[in-house]
Amino acid sequence: MSKTDNVAAKTKEIVKKHGGDKSTLIAVLQDIQEAFNYLPKEALKAAGKAMNIPLSRVYEVATFYNAFSLKPRGEHIVKICMGTACHVRGAAAIQDKMERTLNIKPGETTADKKFSLETVNCVGACALGPVVVINTEYHGQMTMAKVDKVIGKLKEGAQQ
Repeated sequence: MSKTDNVAAKTKEIVKKHGGDKSTLIAVLQDIQEAFNYLPKEALKAAGKAMNIPLSRVYEVATFYNAFSLKPRGEHIVKICMGTACHVRGAAAIQDKMERTLNIKPGETTADKKFSLETVNCVGACALGPVVVINTEYHGQMTMAKVDKVIGKLKEGAQQ
């Protein structure tokens, strides 16, 4: 079975889990992204076909929400909060350190597909600023030393 066939089959399972109703498109896209870490073109086509939704409408929803990515992302998604509270507490310096540590800019993925770096406007944890969210784990009061420690653990393959 080819990769395209695998993506289509997994997507059909996801659509079936949600009942195939058009109103579940966002939930289906969320589950597709969770399964593949982004929204592959083949999955969007398969979802549209299975749900009887035009591909243009599926893309419209997928590109409207910032939470969705049409580009492959790394195993670990690193989000740096750039909201006001984090900004005044040094988020720009943390971003610079992350860029140097990972050797990528926001919106990019490392060559080994281990990390993707993103900046976000707010993660809602202002009292903990500056905040970095890695996958789903919040790291508050981030410092240069903490960047090295957290990224080092992930590079070694340790659980965060």
